[in-house]
Amino acid sequence: MGNRPLLNRRLAGMGTTIFAEMSALATATGSINLGQGFPDTDGPASVARAAADAVLNGRGNQYPPGPGIPELRAAIAEHQQRFHGLSYDPDTEVLVTAGATEAIAATLLALLEPGDEVIALEPFYDSYAACIAMAGATRRPLTLRAPDFRPDLDELRTLITPRTRLLLINTPHNPTGTVLTADELAAIAALAVEHDLLVVTDEVYEHLVFGATHHPIAALPGMRERTVSISSAGKTFSFTGWKVGWVTANPALVTAVRTAKQYLTYVSAGPFQYAVAEALRLPDSYFDGFRADLLRKRDLLVDGLTAAGFRVFTPEGTYFITTDITPLGEKDGIEFCRALPERCGVVAIPNAVFYDNTEAGRSLVRFTFCKRDEVIEAAIERLATLRQR
Repeated sequence: MGNRPLLNRRLAGMGTTIFAEMSALATATGSINLGQGFPDTDGPASVARAAADAVLNGRGNQYPPGPGIPELRAAIAEHQQRFHGLSYDPDTEVLVTAGATEAIAATLLALLEPGDEVIALEPFYDSYAACIAMAGATRRPLTLRAPDFRPDLDELRTLITPRTRLLLINTPHNPTGTVLTADELAAIAALAVEHDLLVVTDEVYEHLVFGATHHPIAALPGMRERTVSISSAGKTFSFTGWKVGWVTANPALVTAVRTAKQYLTYVSAGPFQYAVAEALRLPDSYFDGFRADLLRKRDLLVDGLTAAGFRVFTPEGTYFITTDITPLGEKDGIEFCRALPERCGVVAIPNAVFYDNTEAGRSLVRFTFCKRDEVIEAAIERLATLRQR
């Protein structure tokens, strides 16, 4: 083995994720975990029952078809038409994946080569950086800066070079909660068309939008043929452990992504695919009620964090709230989050881990509100003690 590091050099510096570190800290200290974004209650009982029935009736217990079961691909296509007016052929333009995380990995591994550049909205979900690195490509961040976290479209234009292969968009945006406007997306689309770029859009929070409107970039002129749209069931239906995601794109792009995906998990989540097919067909009342419940939780935590002394940036989407710890006399979000469990029994995530430009996120900390009311209220009580020190 010699002196060569065991870990592929492209993944240097990408050890244990901050989510694993902070969740372990929550367990060790008995803290309330407002860090990792998973609900503490399950989704609709009818959907859970559909999964159990599938298991007991022998549907999906063996390898499902590589692209996903036909029932789910049809439901995904119906969902895209129902909510976004986008028409996709379930047989050639839909691919089921092991969550959106695998969809992102398969897409980037399929479409990128060493030397390519990817422009991504920063701060970015940590798997983006890892997957770009594994593909041998280079990331170029377009930094969303406090307090409004809007993309600087003039800066975006300057980031495009002859080596730029694709734009990686995330809206609604994790962790800032920004929802890109129709005008912002139109400008991004125009640049993609002008420079003949591919676009990968992560829309897993498409139904978690408050007082804004989610616009899929694939619906814009010239974009359908160059866009890979990614979403999943975990966030919308509160079954994050099922890991059922999907890709919608034109046949050539889906074929490319499927080529990479088949050598990752091959297939996954057989019985859960039948359940997610039913979930996607739930009535509008489910989606409206889910969103209203999250909005109430958002406002509860926004008020609590504000009272505790944080500067709070109220999100338009997702189930995360970004805060600035500077008013608390703090400067370093990573140090703050590592100390917070001992100080007051709450776990949060430092935004700096989502940045290449770490200074832009140094004092920012993310909390999640996809928890039961009593958990949020208990966390608020604990966080209130920060002002007393």
